[in-house]
Amino acid sequence: MIDRHLQGTRFGIRVDDDGLITQGAEGVALTWMDARVDGRPMTQRAGKAVEINALWINGLTVVATLAGLVGADAGRYGPLLEHATRSFRRRFLRNGYCLDVIDGPTGDDPRLRPNQLLAVSLPHAPLADRSVVESCAPLLTSLGLRSLAPSAPGYIGLHRGTPAQRDAAYHQGTVWPWLIGPYLEAAQKCGLPVAGLLDGLEAHLGEWGLGSVSETADGDPPHGATGCPFQAWSVAEVLRARRIHHSLT
Repeated sequence: MIDRHLQGTRFGIRVDDDGLITQGAEGVALTWMDARVDGRPMTQRAGKAVEINALWINGLTVVATLAGLVGADAGRYGPLLEHATRSFRRRFLRNGYCLDVIDGPTGDDPRLRPNQLLAVSLPHAPLADRSVVESCAPLLTSLGLRSLAPSAPGYIGLHRGTPAQRDAAYHQGTVWPWLIGPYLEAAQKCGLPVAGLLDGLEAHLGEWGLGSVSETADGDPPHGATGCPFQAWSVAEVLRARRIHHSLT
């Protein structure tokens, strides 16, 4: 997998000179923010996306560790990991928070999104900055995190209307419950308070898909549930967040 990324593969996916992964091709959206309307990506995020590169660094750490355990040549991974980590810290961090995408077709994207949380929450995260988590306060709601800050250009507060209208709003402010997992874990690592963080989601278990957690919710209050009423990654992350939370109390 590492070799293929170093060589480059489809859709412009490759490791750049700074050790970070870049990607992008016409008509595709390659991150989890992958909604398209009439074949046009709503949130393309071409370039170096923050969570993709946090996952890349996390993966490199795991592979380097496993190589050392089995007596393989771990030396080839160490320099790549160190280079990528240095580049990540130098290039993504700005004024206490992370840029969402760097080196995109129109430059860097400074809009506040929750993707930066993975740069702190992952087991082998490249950052441990409390300010990154604190910067996500405008994204936090009772049902999860908004996919875009309300003050950012392009914010859409309601995930309603026709399929095209809903897809256009999908990652432009719509709340995603699954993001509560990375948020709680990152907050816990940084010593930020998490008391009551799951209260709204636990109350939600009885108000939409009974006993389950919805896919999405409106970005604007009162954050009415939208999308699939029974969503696997919403459920999984709420359960994981609950275990992390209970381990602290």
